Amino acid sequence: MNPRTDQIDDTTAHTTKDTAAGLLDDEFQDEADAGSDDERVEEAEEAEEIEAAAPVAPSGVGAGAAAVVSAGLGLAALTGTWVGKIASERETLIGQIKAQGGTAAQQISEIYGDAWHTTALVNGVFALLALITAVVVLTRPRRPAWVGAVAVAGAVLGGIGLLLSAGMYADLFLSLPTAA
Repeated sequence: MNPRTDQIDDTTAHTTKDTAAGLLDDEFQDEADAGSDDERVEEAEEAEEIEAAAPVAPSGVGAGAAAVVSAGLGLAALTGTWVGKIASERETLIGQIKAQGGTAAQQISEIYGDAWHTTALVNGVFALLALITAVVVLTRPRRPAWVGAVAVAGAVLGGIGLLLSAGMYADLFLSLPTAA
């Protein structure tokens, strides 16, 4: 007898015996898992049905974007826009063409007054759009708190812009220069 060979044979026998026992355990575990796999599939299907039936909470992205647009429009109404500048310059040019040969008061009205009122109208339109957008956002249910705050800011800016535009158009803040 060779002590080395005997030792290897014993190790091989133990390893073979452990492997066979492991395979049997795996077979029994697979059968047990098969029952639990069916249960898991049923539970997953039930969870999907519950998720499908539950109403999806709004993310507030659209309302947030509308609130930011409202605030931007309100700010534009207060500071003026490129559209207002172009409309004002157009009215100035038309006034210069019409006022040739007219009286001084007529020239002032045609050249400066119409441009001033056009700027007020354009700014008023932006202010009104800001106010309408803010009111629509504020009437939406279930919006995040920050959306409401930004919409209120847009409404305030739009309201101030609307008041300033109306005052500008009615010449309450600055009147047209007069001919001396």
